Amino acid sequence: MKRNLVPLCLALAVAVVAAGVIVGEDVPARAETSDLPTDPQRPDESTLEAGPDPGYRAEVEVVEGARQDPDRDTITGTVFHDTGRDGTYEPDTDSGVEGVTVSNGRDVDVTGSDGRYELPAREDMTVSVTKPANYAVPFDEDLIPQMSYNHKPEGSPQLRFGGLEPTGPVPKEVNFPMVPTRVSEDFQCAVLGDTQPYSNNEVGYLRDSVLDELLARDLLSAECMLVLGDVLGDDLGLFPRFTDMMSAAGLPQYYVPGNHDIDFDATDEEDSRDTWRREYGPDHYSFDIGEVHFVVLDNVVYPCGEQDVERGDREFCGEDAPPTYNGRIDDAQMEWLAADLATVDEDRLVVVNHHIPLVSFIDNASTQHQTDNAAELYDLLGDREVLSLSGHTHTIEQLEPGESYQGWSGAVGVDEVPFHHIVAGAASGAWFGGDLDIDGVPMSISRLGEPRGYYMMSFAGTDYTERFHATGQPADRQMWLSFNTPQFRDWFERLRSWTGANPPTAEQAPPVNVGDLDDMKLVTPQDLDDGVYLTANVWNGSRDSSVTATVGGGEPFALERTQEGAGEDVRYGVDFADPFATVRQLQVARYAFESTSGNERAQGWEQFRGARRGPAPPQGLSPNHIAEKSSHLWRARLPSDLPLGTHVVEVTFVDRYGVEFTDRITVEVREERPDRFWRDEPWAGDG
Repeated sequence: MKRNLVPLCLALAVAVVAAGVIVGEDVPARAETSDLPTDPQRPDESTLEAGPDPGYRAEVEVVEGARQDPDRDTITGTVFHDTGRDGTYEPDTDSGVEGVTVSNGRDVDVTGSDGRYELPAREDMTVSVTKPANYAVPFDEDLIPQMSYNHKPEGSPQLRFGGLEPTGPVPKEVNFPMVPTRVSEDFQCAVLGDTQPYSNNEVGYLRDSVLDELLARDLLSAECMLVLGDVLGDDLGLFPRFTDMMSAAGLPQYYVPGNHDIDFDATDEEDSRDTWRREYGPDHYSFDIGEVHFVVLDNVVYPCGEQDVERGDREFCGEDAPPTYNGRIDDAQMEWLAADLATVDEDRLVVVNHHIPLVSFIDNASTQHQTDNAAELYDLLGDREVLSLSGHTHTIEQLEPGESYQGWSGAVGVDEVPFHHIVAGAASGAWFGGDLDIDGVPMSISRLGEPRGYYMMSFAGTDYTERFHATGQPADRQMWLSFNTPQFRDWFERLRSWTGANPPTAEQAPPVNVGDLDDMKLVTPQDLDDGVYLTANVWNGSRDSSVTATVGGGEPFALERTQEGAGEDVRYGVDFADPFATVRQLQVARYAFESTSGNERAQGWEQFRGARRGPAPPQGLSPNHIAEKSSHLWRARLPSDLPLGTHVVEVTFVDRYGVEFTDRITVEVREERPDRFWRDEPWAGDG
């Protein structure tokens, strides 16, 4: 089978296991870089290249044989230095690699000097290794790391997208190949939230946006691409095209499972990730690069059930409710993570990757869209240095230690975050909504007013910095600026009220459109008296950012963040809206696309699972997608005595690392607001 042995460098473990291989024993920790796995054939590190080797193509070796036994209760094999680079273990020429963590998804073992491991054989399991920092694993043709073996004796039940073929009894051995590499202390990873194409059209949008921009980057120091779940939009048949396309970036692809990457026709949670496992491998795993330990968790439980209902306020998981998901890390993963961390030195940075945020600004009171046992995870991670990366909400959210929002405590029992959390936006933006840009890709401005895009994470030892890159925008653009004027507020409230009362397929025309909106960069003294606010949507802004502005080169003044993250609720409405984003979200001309071609599905446009959007008069996106709140919006009121004339406003954003970004916007102050359209009066007497 093409990817029965798939992906990613994984890590696994036994924490509090009660029986099996490591019962009652402490799992040895990998303390220092010098203590990383060794083997007698390993060359001098100075002669090795750093990082992954995209040319190393092989598979995990599954050895069937006479010792195969239907009742066998353990699985064994060797982690080996693949001197032949063919994935085949040759005891005469290949040596075992010591100190590598191997897991069955719940228990872990650490290889001895001979590279051997032994684990309990679970009835339905994925056996995988944690890639050491000083070894490279082989890849398949799509640059998915080959580090796992799926074991499911009877195979999947009948599933729409196939799931797993029967594997039969436990194999004689499962051997994991790898080759030595030099440790990369400094490296980058591209981090993509919610790529989520529902159709081949939308796969093309990703090709022409995020992939195109990655291809234009210098990726020589990049060692991974992390896709934080909702890799696809329900149609798992798009996997082969998607992974082939993304492999063009030349980066190892590490995937996090999301709530749209599920076999939705599975009736049991044990089967709901089978197509995922066939394509990518385990749904939870770990791998090491440099001084960083990456952990991938699956915190999407489908179908959720009684264990979720027992936590309260989760009736959507009840017996009488339609099958759905919930945000929770299951018990097996929590045991695995405890055991996995026991092998990791306390001084390493741990990057925890998961789809549903542990806690969220935009879904602050939700019991489904946050992680039920986030507090338990915090306890397990203890005092380690940790970074959380997630997707799901199609928003950018920077939550720094000590920040809090109303609703967290009641929903998931968290008062404040103990370490840095980044909700990483979405490569698909607001589900590829909105009008088409110059490249023919939907603008798709997201729910907090940020553009579609991706992060580049830069690591130096255990330190890191992050930079958000907006696709379709200049590389150094980090914000967009606008003015919240009296005219905007009237226009917004009229159109927002209409949008809330009409579905996004309404046939009647809205009360106003963008042509009815007065120029927001031209104001009068009366407007200034009524309140004109400079707004800066700083996409990667955080509590530790500063945003200041000058008018005409004058004295700088501070803009204030509209959310402090000090336990308050989410603030909604026109005063907390981003005018730049909402003007584009509340009026979408693409609804009106219409032709006489006879192709019914080419009229208007499609979103999500083929839902029709028009043909109809231009109108707004779903109310849930409107940027009428934001955790990264700053604003300041312009002086009421701003003189008549044209003024250049310069805005400076200093991020949490002290890096400055500057943008500018021009505002005119006129005694009266001039007519906006063609003036007939000067030609009134012409024949």
